[in-house]
Amino acid sequence: MRSAAIDLGSRRIGVAVSDSQGTLASPRCTVERSGDAAADRAAVVAVVLEAEAERLIVGLPLSLDGRRRQAAVAAEEEAVALRALLAPHAVEVETFDERLTTVTAERSLAAAGHSGKARRKVVDQAAAAVLLQAWLDARRLAR
Repeated sequence: MRSAAIDLGSRRIGVAVSDSQGTLASPRCTVERSGDAAADRAAVVAVVLEAEAERLIVGLPLSLDGRRRQAAVAAEEEAVALRALLAPHAVEVETFDERLTTVTAERSLAAAGHSGKARRKVVDQAAAAVLLQAWLDARRLAR
């Protein structure tokens, strides 16, 4: 089963997609925020449908102590809105803890030799890939 994940940022939305076996996550693209939430959601939906994903994982930015603060509430609201848009296409939407995904992505990109400017262009999609891989691995372990 192919899955997709998004890392919601205030300026960009990172998107990652798994392979068709649901084993490996890869960065897909970055959606630049337009200031229009409906347009941003439509762009995400278009990428998910183009990728033929059956599930969308929305990163849930819990605080380090596990609490749901403003950013987590906003992500949950985004998941609800995307669920409504993707339901007619039989794409399931769920949230998953994304604590430290951006930090992990930043470190990986830096270790690979990407400059600060180059990292900023791809860190959101790399963070989405970290999130999706964590979700895929957790799902595999739960079986």
